[in-house]
Amino acid sequence: MTQFIAIKKRIALVAHDNKKNDLLEWSRFNRGTLSHHHLFATGTTGMLLENELGLPINQFKSGPIGGDQQVGAKIAEGELDFLIFFWDPLEQQPHDPDIKALLRLAVLYNIPTASNRSTADFIISSPLMNQSYENSTPDLDRYLLRRKQIIDPERS
Repeated sequence: MTQFIAIKKRIALVAHDNKKNDLLEWSRFNRGTLSHHHLFATGTTGMLLENELGLPINQFKSGPIGGDQQVGAKIAEGELDFLIFFWDPLEQQPHDPDIKALLRLAVLYNIPTASNRSTADFIISSPLMNQSYENSTPDLDRYLLRRKQIIDPERS
């Protein structure tokens, strides 16, 4: 299946507590580019970004109280195009299962995902940021049909 990513991207910005300053610094540096796109963020990160950048940020709940799941749902619904998630690999999070699910959905739906500054730099500086893009996504209906045939071959 193909999903079109428009010129004006829908970008989710997420950061763990120990990485919020890194994301703020990265966002300040890239404010000009970010200002041309629709921005989304979880809880505190969203408030900090909005105050720092003076740009509108669509805010979800804080990650530990459902924000990561909200971002994952928007990815699954085709309503987000990018995930910039500065996560902290050195600190265990109480909502680690939600984080793993979010990252799994980003990979499943084949959206560009950055988990650190250098990857975010490469993504945002790509010439593809200034044009629409045909993103191939998995045919999940076909996947579910195959799975159903495996589980209950007589009913298929």
